[in-house]
Amino acid sequence: MKHLILKAVLVSGLTFMAAGSLKAQDENVKDSVKRKKFEINYGVGITIGEKKDSTGKVDQNKGRFVGGITFTRLDIGFTKLVDNGSFTLSPANNFLDYKPWKTSTVSFDLLQFGYRFNNYFKIYLAGGFDWTLIRLDQNITIRKNAPALEYDVITDATFSKNRFSASYVHFPLNFELRTKENSHGKRFRFVFGPEVAFLLDGKVKQISEKYGKVKVNDDYHFTAFRYGGTVRVGYGGLGLFAKYSANDLFDTPAQKGLKAMSFGLTFGLN
Repeated sequence: MKHLILKAVLVSGLTFMAAGSLKAQDENVKDSVKRKKFEINYGVGITIGEKKDSTGKVDQNKGRFVGGITFTRLDIGFTKLVDNGSFTLSPANNFLDYKPWKTSTVSFDLLQFGYRFNNYFKIYLAGGFDWTLIRLDQNITIRKNAPALEYDVITDATFSKNRFSASYVHFPLNFELRTKENSHGKRFRFVFGPEVAFLLDGKVKQISEKYGKVKVNDDYHFTAFRYGGTVRVGYGGLGLFAKYSANDLFDTPAQKGLKAMSFGLTFGLN
């Protein structure tokens, strides 16, 4: 997962560097660019349907459809398990005890399509991926293909890493409010909205001296359909996010009421 995070950060960085260069070039060729329906623009890879005035600039006061390929909103943060309203796990879920500073979430968007009503308000549907990465504290292994969420205590090896994770494809519907740009060309943003997600896979990744690196894939009874909401507050391209899953983390009776929430940094808020 580390290499994935590094790649995502690198892609975001390259996107912003390229965006700055493209913005400068646009000042020299805006007369020819303004006639194109598909164009490179700041913050996204490809945008569709932006209307420009006689000077070649986007008319921010007119409503328009916007969308295309994007590499924005990279979320990196911590995940907390909430057991029926408590951050303390119940006895039935105590085997999921985790390392709080190593239990995390990573997500990013690849596509978006929506409508900007004016310079201050936009609604858009995005699509991307996210991962919930639970770093188990106990020396156990979650059973594959078990009828419920079950585990075995490992006595002949000690895990230096014992990660229990789920990957989802997600579709957030975002409502974005933003202020007017200041003298530095930056603005404040407030983004909120519901989100649904569909399970791609679950995984157990363990590292020990005896067995080396072991990876096992299974759905592990992670809920197949997840729904919840996200809030982001930011300035320029950097922000803070908080996400809460309204339904259970696992589709098993013993884990009923066990949910997940996460919070952290958003890079490329746009």
